[in-house]
Amino acid sequence: MRFKDKVIVVTGAAQGIGEAYARALAAEGAKVVVADLNAESGEQVAKSIEADGGTAMFVSCDVSSADSAAALAATVEGEWGGVDGLVNNAAIYGAMEFDLLITVDWDYYRKFMSVNMDGALVMTRALYPSMQKRGGGSIVNQSSTAAYLYSGFYGLAKVGVNGLTQQLAHEVGGMNIRVNAVAPGPVDTEATRVQAGDATKDIIKTMALKRMGQPEDMVGATLFLLSDESSWVTGQILAVDGGQTWRS
Repeated sequence: MRFKDKVIVVTGAAQGIGEAYARALAAEGAKVVVADLNAESGEQVAKSIEADGGTAMFVSCDVSSADSAAALAATVEGEWGGVDGLVNNAAIYGAMEFDLLITVDWDYYRKFMSVNMDGALVMTRALYPSMQKRGGGSIVNQSSTAAYLYSGFYGLAKVGVNGLTQQLAHEVGGMNIRVNAVAPGPVDTEATRVQAGDATKDIIKTMALKRMGQPEDMVGATLFLLSDESSWVTGQILAVDGGQTWRS
């Protein structure tokens, strides 16, 4: 029960990897905020966690909106007194359009980046004061191995998330708040099946471990970075990718 009585916000927790994070955190004692724009699925996840004996609540949140993030912060402080951890997982991915950086519609590009890159900063700005009041906390951003590969504006957003992780680690480190990121490789979610289709077979051939990742494969790394076990780890991007990428 590493997270007993800790309050942790998980964005994009109504499905996929975010849902896996929320369920795992609740199983280890956390009070989990399921933050998402999909109210129907988000409510279902929170109710399911409660039915399994955990503690959770759904809060609607648009991570690209400072007002929405501030409203979530106020709701959580009013209900549970504050925040100890944040997982910035929300992203436009399953319904992502394919295009080049040089031709993508500009309005779509700005909306995409406002969620996939700026969203982590918006949520951090809204919640770090609560963590500071509680003596510190931990933030885990969801990056991707796309940051190290050609992936158009999706990869660019994840490069930004990596830089944001390293910069914020220095800005809030003096408040005893740590900031790290997990960079998943190809994970077998509905969104990936929509985006990659049959191409996943070719991707798997290039990996050291010849299988797609599962949402549960991401859980261990993220919970480690949220926990006190990583109390001297900050500003790091941890690839959990079956050996898809490597850096020397």
